[in-house]
Amino acid sequence: MSRAPLVPLPYREYPPEEMLRRAIEFRAEVARRRTVREYSDRPVPRQLIAECLLAAGSAPSGANLQPWHFVAISDPEIKARIRKNAEAEERDFYSHRAPAEWLAALELIGTDEHKPFLESAPWLIAVFVQKHGLGSSGRRIPHYYATESVGIATGILVTALHHAGLATLTHTPSPMGFLNEILGRPANERPFLLLVTGYPASDPQVPDIGRKSLDEIVTFFERRNGS
Repeated sequence: MSRAPLVPLPYREYPPEEMLRRAIEFRAEVARRRTVREYSDRPVPRQLIAECLLAAGSAPSGANLQPWHFVAISDPEIKARIRKNAEAEERDFYSHRAPAEWLAALELIGTDEHKPFLESAPWLIAVFVQKHGLGSSGRRIPHYYATESVGIATGILVTALHHAGLATLTHTPSPMGFLNEILGRPANERPFLLLVTGYPASDPQVPDIGRKSLDEIVTFFERRNGS
């Protein structure tokens, strides 16, 4: 395989004070993002979802193999099937499989096995990790850092949807193999998560919880003057 041709970097540099302003504004915008569990049934255009998915598809990935596939669902019958299967797994999780410590942690946000948002939200986006690719002849193509790459792409997708003005919720029933069956995805793809998105219901309420401070999440090793 020959090396890809080189093209100019589409880089845009800003004066330092504008860079800081942009960073502060972006931080303030993403800080407004909250997980939403109550959704309006107001329709969301397919093109809006598609643009956000294209943004997610721009994520970096190991060897640029882009080991992700997204399935966007607005069909009510398919959403109902997904909810039925997800709630079955969640009932088993909450009743038998979840450790006591996990259940205690979940009490803070008040979640349980009931997932009405899987039907009320206008769109569900199922995110899949391609464990390996398939060439035109059926040859397996190894994917490198596939889970990490899909995680980055999903983060961009959540941010893109928030930036566009939609609410989101990440949902991870375990196991999620039923998504392959319902959505007709091949065996080389593993469900990563379900992303719920749409307009929040009128007067939505979210838990009054905070986020860790900079000192709690960051360690700096700075260059010393003169070194």
